[in-house]
Amino acid sequence: MLLEHGLSSSKTCTMTLGVLKSYPGNPNVAKAQIAAAYNGLEFTFEAIDMSASKSPEYLALFPMGKVPVLTSPTINLFESSAIGYYAASAKENSPILGNNAIEKALVAQWVLFSQAELSNNISDWVGPLRGNRPYIKPAVDAAIDRVKRALRALDTVLQTKTYLVGESVTYADIVVVTALVRGFQFVFDKPFRAQFKNVTRYFTTLVNKDLFKKFLGEITLIETAIKYTPPKKEKKPEKKPAAPAPAKKEAAKEVKKEEEEEPAPAAAKPAKSKLDLLPPSKLKMDDWKRMYSNNDTDVAMKWFWENFDSEGYSLWRVDYKYNDELTLVFMSNNLIGGFFARLERARKYAFGSMIVTGTNNNNAISGYFVIRGQEVPEEVYDAADFDSYTFTKVEPSQYAEKKDEIYKYMAWEVDGFADGKIFK
Repeated sequence: MLLEHGLSSSKTCTMTLGVLKSYPGNPNVAKAQIAAAYNGLEFTFEAIDMSASKSPEYLALFPMGKVPVLTSPTINLFESSAIGYYAASAKENSPILGNNAIEKALVAQWVLFSQAELSNNISDWVGPLRGNRPYIKPAVDAAIDRVKRALRALDTVLQTKTYLVGESVTYADIVVVTALVRGFQFVFDKPFRAQFKNVTRYFTTLVNKDLFKKFLGEITLIETAIKYTPPKKEKKPEKKPAAPAPAKKEAAKEVKKEEEEEPAPAAAKPAKSKLDLLPPSKLKMDDWKRMYSNNDTDVAMKWFWENFDSEGYSLWRVDYKYNDELTLVFMSNNLIGGFFARLERARKYAFGSMIVTGTNNNNAISGYFVIRGQEVPEEVYDAADFDSYTFTKVEPSQYAEKKDEIYKYMAWEVDGFADGKIFK
């Protein structure tokens, strides 16, 4: 029996391209392994503990601290698509990269599509459900919408195709199929698959080919999609009754009160935030954050307005001052992430939804914050990036007018939405 592209099943790969390092079962490792195998080549695989990826030695070679990575005497690589491309191009005139300029361009198109539209968004959907990253429902919902959009496009293309480029497996198929693995394993259940029959047919055809199966293993399609399960609150340990004080010795009774040792002064407590001195509010920030994270936005926002205390909290529209300087969407979103990282002191007192709207080289940053008290506190204005943003207070008289807009920012349904982050 012959495998694809004429490789004999009895032929063993003799040339090793280097050592792939990652955790076991990573589809991104299989991406490179399959590409190498189609060229009659192979990698050595080394399973590593993820803590090793944070060591100084590892970061000196791979500064992103991610997996998989490739080490070899000639090159060290990170980013799985680059490693896979190295394997695909290691054989001169390899057919899996296309047989002419048009096919090569189409392969490149699907490599970019697989990363930007499939891998990143499936990871943003599946990761929080598996507990690999924080669960923020609007972010997960937005990722689901982006995955569906990408799958609709892919399903249309596959109506008349068995393979994405040409009449046999190419690197385009390898990157797209490996990008889809986690989706089919965890969230693309039977009703979901019914919406994308061409994609499902394509995926099951490819993963059952010998070289795909060799490195991906047997792929079982999920029957019921995994769901988010909020972590259980830890019960506070019950306080044990204080042990009775030991009886004083008779000699101690004779000690005069004025001669008794004074108690040691209590340790000085750290200075409280001014916000801790405000009158109690019926709105508890932690309750709101849990409500927002664990429920649909319409449910969460109904609860918010029912419990919002306009005397204890204030609402603020936030706009980035230098939108004309923004370039790529992901870089704008990173700016938001940097701002949030510098707001650590405010985490107890604030909640915010900031989004990027628009497209590459034509986008803007804006959002809304809920803040304890009636002024922007030191915990916020002391952040290094604060001066790059305009905070405009929404007065109670404006709530009715602004309620729909605030909802859209919390639900990430603003026109032109491209990406966003939640501060909570």
